[in-house]
Amino acid sequence: MRINRVILSSALVVVALVVQVSVLARLQLPGAVPDLVLLTVLGLALVYGHLGGAFVGFGAGLLSDLAPPADHAAGRYALVLCVIGYAAGLAKPDHGRLRSATGPMVVVVCAAIGSTLLYAGVGALVGDTAARHVGLTNLLFTAAVYDLLLAPFTVPFIMAIARRAENDPLAETSGGGGSAKNGTSIASGWLSGGTGLRIGNQKGGLRVKAARNRAARAGRIKGVKRL
Repeated sequence: MRINRVILSSALVVVALVVQVSVLARLQLPGAVPDLVLLTVLGLALVYGHLGGAFVGFGAGLLSDLAPPADHAAGRYALVLCVIGYAAGLAKPDHGRLRSATGPMVVVVCAAIGSTLLYAGVGALVGDTAARHVGLTNLLFTAAVYDLLLAPFTVPFIMAIARRAENDPLAETSGGGGSAKNGTSIASGWLSGGTGLRIGNQKGGLRVKAARNRAARAGRIKGVKRL
């Protein structure tokens, strides 16, 4: 990987891990915990491709294995995220352009379920049966739901930042705040694709409609004065 990718990926993964350990893990939600590190790996893999996704996944998983309060063997989650990052990178959009929200949402659901299954499978091989006591079905369902709800607010912004760091022509080329604007438009596309609501250009449409109404009202007033 190029040095700029390593630096950016490390910074994003560290921030995601800190937020996950200090905030998300303390929410005491039923079932699984929202996996912000997994979503970060997915966002970078969808920009860097399968090889970059595998490297990022391995590094992110290794940090998660070593970060407290880790209660499993080191390397277990590194293997899981390495496989998930490689597989997600294979789904990299053509020319880096997201045509709809369906594809990325499917990737998120598959990654959430696949990572949970792989983690439980590797744990069974080393004698860790914690997933059986919690309930694997409950873990799979809650992991998919939590990650899917969190994905529209994280993955698009991570992809926008990664593209901007890559000097990708698809990234926003304007001044400060360009990556945030690009991420906002992508997030709106995710939400509108999943709900059928127009979010991205809704404000612009309302402004145009209001201007037309004012012009029509002014025309009627002038017609009355001439009479």
